Amino acid sequence: MNRVITTCPVCGEELHITRLHCRSCDTVIEGRFELGALGRLKPEQLAFVEAFVRNEGKLNRMEAELKMYYPTLRARLREIIRQMGFDVGAEEGLSEEERHRILDDLAKGKISSEEAMRLLEGA
Repeated sequence: MNRVITTCPVCGEELHITRLHCRSCDTVIEGRFELGALGRLKPEQLAFVEAFVRNEGKLNRMEAELKMYYPTLRARLREIIRQMGFDVGAEEGLSEEERHRILDDLAKGKISSEEAMRLLEGA
């Protein structure tokens, strides 16, 4: 079965569910229905949430499974929180843009992991 898409492939606007159907008894319900906060997520974001739940919310356990470092996982989680429509608490220190730049530099081999950690910790 196909996954529900939430944005229009033509214009990019949000799609609304207007019909529900029971395959067992053939009941049809029409109206306007919302998927909720999880319905706003892209497939890769939903996969991240599934991994998050599977790992009981422990980002350090997700590092090996997703082959990502803790700061990258934390940044992805914050993006998902925003995508779901929730406010993300302001963190002291680096902006998201600065964090992404540091992580990109690390991924490209421009800086060492020790240097990246020092920069991310604001030392």
